[in-house]
Amino acid sequence: MASRCNILGCVALLLVSCGGNAIRPFPAQAPFARDTDLNSVRVACHEAPSKKDPAHVSCAPAEYVSPLAWDGMDNSIFRPFSEVFAVKKSKEAVNANSLDEVADSAWFTNRIGVKPFSEDELRLGACRSEQYLDGTSAADGEWLIDKGKGNGASLGFRVNIKGKGKYLFKADIPTQPERPSAASVIGAAAYHAAGFFTSCEQVVFFKPSVLKLAPGLTYEDNSGIERRFDQRALERVLASATKRGDYIRMQASAWLPGALLGPFRYEGTRDDDPNDVIPHQDRRELRGGRLLAAWLDHFDAREQNTMDSWIANDKKVPDSSPGYVRHYYLDTSDCLGSDWAWDGISRRLGRSYLLDWGDIGHDFITLGIQVRSWEKLERVPGFEMFGYFDAEHFVAEEWKNEYPNPAFSNMTERDGAWMARILARFTPESVATLAELGRFADPKTTHYLAGVLEGRLERVLSRYLTRLSPLSDVRVSDRQLCAVDLARWRSVTSSAPVSYSVSSSDHERLALTAGPDGQVCVTLPSNSATAVRPPRFTVSISNGIAGPLLVQLYDLGNERGYAIAGLERPEAS
Repeated sequence: MASRCNILGCVALLLVSCGGNAIRPFPAQAPFARDTDLNSVRVACHEAPSKKDPAHVSCAPAEYVSPLAWDGMDNSIFRPFSEVFAVKKSKEAVNANSLDEVADSAWFTNRIGVKPFSEDELRLGACRSEQYLDGTSAADGEWLIDKGKGNGASLGFRVNIKGKGKYLFKADIPTQPERPSAASVIGAAAYHAAGFFTSCEQVVFFKPSVLKLAPGLTYEDNSGIERRFDQRALERVLASATKRGDYIRMQASAWLPGALLGPFRYEGTRDDDPNDVIPHQDRRELRGGRLLAAWLDHFDAREQNTMDSWIANDKKVPDSSPGYVRHYYLDTSDCLGSDWAWDGISRRLGRSYLLDWGDIGHDFITLGIQVRSWEKLERVPGFEMFGYFDAEHFVAEEWKNEYPNPAFSNMTERDGAWMARILARFTPESVATLAELGRFADPKTTHYLAGVLEGRLERVLSRYLTRLSPLSDVRVSDRQLCAVDLARWRSVTSSAPVSYSVSSSDHERLALTAGPDGQVCVTLPSNSATAVRPPRFTVSISNGIAGPLLVQLYDLGNERGYAIAGLERPEAS
């Protein structure tokens, strides 16, 4: 992307010491890049009777059942009131490494931006190529329905396809045709590319004749009552689905690998997982996930839409030890403008909690006279399926999910800046690719959605790449310390001109050059033949808009060159 400034004219070289931007000393070692929670561990075996095997014994962690009503009440009522008289001190995430990033773990894998990430990979998402379904060429009766689905907002069933595996099929909501299934696929692809574990999601078209119903199926409805899933129940599901000619459109979610353990929580740890030692509310990836959710308007980001899975070393016995717990994000079907039956709630989604004590208190004090921003929202004619999902009224730092999420509530500026550096890698071309995954009937719908997503992304980046340093991809080679200014690369450097400056803690004069695509490089002094100069020193680089990037280097001598020990992003002074 083109820079907003004249590269030659915007580079200013300043000879000043780091002054108040002192950086803590980092050891001369490689950054922490792989979390030990990916290592296999053993857990105690326990009785786990089932209908098929009443004497079954599991050697995986126990299943956690997450009651929907309790989680909502706990985070909306009990937790807020318990914190009224508590002295809560904001603290930074505890799992950021010396490069201000997050290591690969059972929660997160560095993907987009860290390595080449093609448009084909983005389209694939968490799927393997062999997992894709072609309903247009499937034979009659080839897809066996072996389980019904009754709980949740959408109707569906489970399909077992020979050579492919198990998939949960879900229908769109009749009032918003195409949106839920598109949101599931687009959201999962974005979460996967950003680094999270998700399920393989796809939009599939098929004729009803390809389905075969196994006899004697049942399902449990939202009230917990067990009901029959027969031909009549199947026809009810298909009747609610979106149609395209003779074909049914549904969302297909591939079954997750391993032994499923139920959702993970956004606070605390699992007592029965030896690897789970960092309180979840203090994990940067869960905190920073708030901005990803805000971008897509994934207001339903709660523990019920997550899943832990025990990945056993012995794949033939899923609940055997040793193994480790992998943590998944699930069900993004609420993204992109989900509607509720009550328009007043639909307008508030993403802008106010369902039970928002701050808004309630403000209305009480002002007697409800103030007109809220969401009361002025209008649906865009022709694109009503996206509800009130727009870019014009989106304020990234004010976004709220359905009800408070402990990790989201703990997000700091550094957590947000970390996620913004990841989201900056979603180029306009990538965003257009995401929109295409929705497989909308009308190309105008795809184009419209891509525009809204890009507009919301620009607002996220404009807010979170302009306070702490947006310089990323820091590397050193042959006396060249280089980085990428993501703010300049994405043209979100606000109205202020870019004016680079560089300084060194040992007062060496350094030369800086700014190239295309946000590239910034500093020429370092010749390496010491002996330890005459300090073996450790700090280089400060600023773009004149956000705070500086402080890079601590070790001079390892002529033969070994320089090594990056660590970096920090202090606020602008």
